[in-house]
Amino acid sequence: MESEKSPFAEPVEGSSSTTERLPMARGEYGKSGDTQRVSTNYLRVRMDPPKNTDDAYFYRYDVSLTDKNEHSTNAKDIGREIMDNVRETFHDELDGVRFAYDGDKILITIRSLPKEEYQLNGVALEDASSNRISTALDVGGESDRKRSRIPYRSKIFNVKISFKDKFSMDSIVKAANSEPLDLSQDAFRVLDIILRQHSAEKDRLVFRQSFFERPETLGFKGAIDVFQGFSSSFRATQGGLFLNMDVCHTLIIQPGPVIDFLLSVQNIRDKKTDRIDWEKAKRMLKGLRVKTSHNNEEWKISGLSEKFCINQTFEMKQRNEGPDGVEVQSVEQISVYEYFVTRKSIILEQSRALPCVNIGNSRHPVYIPLELCSLVGLQRYTKALSTEERSLLVNKSRRTPDERMEDLKKAIRSHDYGSHTMLRDSGISITTQFTQVKGRILPAPILKSGNDQDLNPKNGRWNFNNQKLAHPAEIKSWLVADFSSNCDMERLIQDLIKCAKMKGISLRDPTANFIERDQYRDEQASVRVDKMITTMEKKLDPRPTFILCVLPQKKNCDIYGPWKRRCLSDYGVPTQCIAPTEPTRVNNQYLTNVVLKINAKLGGLNFSFSKEYFSSLDKVSTIPTLILGMDVSHGPPGQAHMPSIAAVVSSRNWPSISHYRAAVRTQHPKSEIIGSLFEPQSKSRDNGIIRAALRDFSTTSEENRVPEQIIIFRDGVGESQFKDVLNDELEQIIKACKVKYNQWCPKLTVIVAQKRHHTRFFERESNKPFKNVPPGLIVDKKICHPTNNDFYLCAHDGRIGTSRPAHYHVLLDEIGFTADELQKLVHSLCYIYQRSTTAVSVVAPICYAHLAAAQVAQMIQPEDYSSGPTSSHAASSSTHAPLPKPPYFSKNVASTMFFC
Repeated sequence: MESEKSPFAEPVEGSSSTTERLPMARGEYGKSGDTQRVSTNYLRVRMDPPKNTDDAYFYRYDVSLTDKNEHSTNAKDIGREIMDNVRETFHDELDGVRFAYDGDKILITIRSLPKEEYQLNGVALEDASSNRISTALDVGGESDRKRSRIPYRSKIFNVKISFKDKFSMDSIVKAANSEPLDLSQDAFRVLDIILRQHSAEKDRLVFRQSFFERPETLGFKGAIDVFQGFSSSFRATQGGLFLNMDVCHTLIIQPGPVIDFLLSVQNIRDKKTDRIDWEKAKRMLKGLRVKTSHNNEEWKISGLSEKFCINQTFEMKQRNEGPDGVEVQSVEQISVYEYFVTRKSIILEQSRALPCVNIGNSRHPVYIPLELCSLVGLQRYTKALSTEERSLLVNKSRRTPDERMEDLKKAIRSHDYGSHTMLRDSGISITTQFTQVKGRILPAPILKSGNDQDLNPKNGRWNFNNQKLAHPAEIKSWLVADFSSNCDMERLIQDLIKCAKMKGISLRDPTANFIERDQYRDEQASVRVDKMITTMEKKLDPRPTFILCVLPQKKNCDIYGPWKRRCLSDYGVPTQCIAPTEPTRVNNQYLTNVVLKINAKLGGLNFSFSKEYFSSLDKVSTIPTLILGMDVSHGPPGQAHMPSIAAVVSSRNWPSISHYRAAVRTQHPKSEIIGSLFEPQSKSRDNGIIRAALRDFSTTSEENRVPEQIIIFRDGVGESQFKDVLNDELEQIIKACKVKYNQWCPKLTVIVAQKRHHTRFFERESNKPFKNVPPGLIVDKKICHPTNNDFYLCAHDGRIGTSRPAHYHVLLDEIGFTADELQKLVHSLCYIYQRSTTAVSVVAPICYAHLAAAQVAQMIQPEDYSSGPTSSHAASSSTHAPLPKPPYFSKNVASTMFFC
């Protein structure tokens, strides 16, 4: 509907502005709920700066490292070792001033150096090519985006130290004393650098804000270990300055031959190198450091050769004496294999039919036979993990609340912050006791099932065994596609029919059950899917209501993406994929979850708020309100050429806030801010995501109402991007509304949800072990932002590991919620996730946006995009490969919760 009239004659004041928008300040605090005292992993920081005002500063210096030939050196790999030698060798020149070094380009002191600039030449290392930093390995900082163009074989280095600026300790003193302050991120970064220096001096591995005791490995698989460590960062809060400490984990590559590493990570048990996937190998090895056995030197891998060692040639220049005694230069084409065997007299047993390692670059490659290369130790494994590997990592790193607290106490004792000279000299002291905070437990919402019975969740979950669906979907016909070779399909189908009928869905026998032929099982996933679709084609017209697909293994197997694409995009048929772990018998809970997903996909409703409870959410139940969930999914590590997927889900069928539709767009790799919300085609029309959401809302809402309010839940952005959300994404939404509604815009509320943080809460009764906090815990005091409007909510029941609360930041609120009203709404939205009978850890619209983005990412085929640049720097440059278009969804699919 293009001609809806806005309910207001005048535009909403303040909805659009040419001035920069900033996150709103906190107003009142919430009061609802029962008070609950909990512990948190925050340590109070106190600061008593030097009384001499000249010493009440942190001084920052730039550090530049070069080798003896004045070539720039990658400080990321050996910077700490060089600066440790500078501390000893040039102690007198630096007047004995202690410093903290970030492992890259920044040096911090609490007393100025005698001179503003130093050129320190001749810093010697024992063995710069093989001695892996004796005290610590620092991986992180800005140098991650850069790579040295030369190997660091030199043992002599030159160091240039230049004064840059200084920071008053006053802002940190104010933060420690809970006084209002103009927060300086640079000042707090200084504290983090000092803390990292302390960890490095304690002989720990340092990765950005995390540090790891050696050799605390938990095992993982083959050539990769899980290291357990700790993260730490200073945070300014309403209650003062705190150090946030938490347990963290990282994957470390075991040192050893590159060939053994590839066989291990690709799970090739028979050790046959001809089974190695070299495209995957190239992505795995890029950026890793190796030592070459023929000359004992260390290099960084830039790629693999296109040809095998026996066929990969290069030009070798030779100098010979001519007939008249004059030196003559000639060029000879020689293979890498022949060069090492005949010219270097090295026996190569495996390399003949293997690619070579490139330790040069694409323009000037330098090839080394694979078997002469061994990975050096203490390197992080940052490549994409398979579903099985991710599950294994979660299991290895899972810690109960009591185990987590004991690990943190151990770390505090080990660090002994009071012994750190720079911390002590700057007047910083860190307590060893975890902070107690007051939270509130919000009551769970009351839900309604299909037999008009109230569902009263307890501990974040509710029993759905004897309940019927609130609104069962109508299923006229359905098909089965069986890619599994060991599933008892007859029993599975009958059990599913029985379960569906118990939940209120009238499900008859499938129209047909198609079983994959044995000769196709070893084909590529796309071929298997095409063969199955060809077999089923006659039954796809007329279109069935849905197709049940039985996968041969877990959901994220190779078949999943191509299958979803063919069904949803090519034929417009919703499909439910399952992968039963027990081929002969599927339990009732599993089948119930399958029925919930099928019903949601087909437009049904599994459960909703009771009328009485929903009426208490009066700001959204009585005023037409559009709720948006927004998320962006990025390609896995090592595949920076893959496009990012932006997904926006929007509520429909108002006054219900339980139904959603999704719109998905592709955007340039690693781009977090969504650019397709408003896509103007003319002064009166645009093709952006928001216009479609507005149209769908008014078409499906009661009395075709247009939204008077829009609540935006944004996932996946950090604090540094809040301004982009407010001034870019929000501006697009405002423009889309004004084009749609003739210069009128609804009232807007913008909330960012964060899950990637290290704040944890713990409950403890007397001397009993620590346990997870109960569902519904809200914390908005003491450890939250000193000025901005934020709060923590732990809505779900953490039965495994330690619960991670969601951190919500309210950036804008034109609707005018009270703190209690907004917190109640956010908490309630965690209970309408249609795939589960439990509360989820973050609001359902964000969960749906994440599902939609992840599903479409799997549907995009590799041939849809160029292999393009593979570095993050290249991906962020102004030149991009053409973006693949997201799959087209017909209207009957686009308006459904196909992503459930």
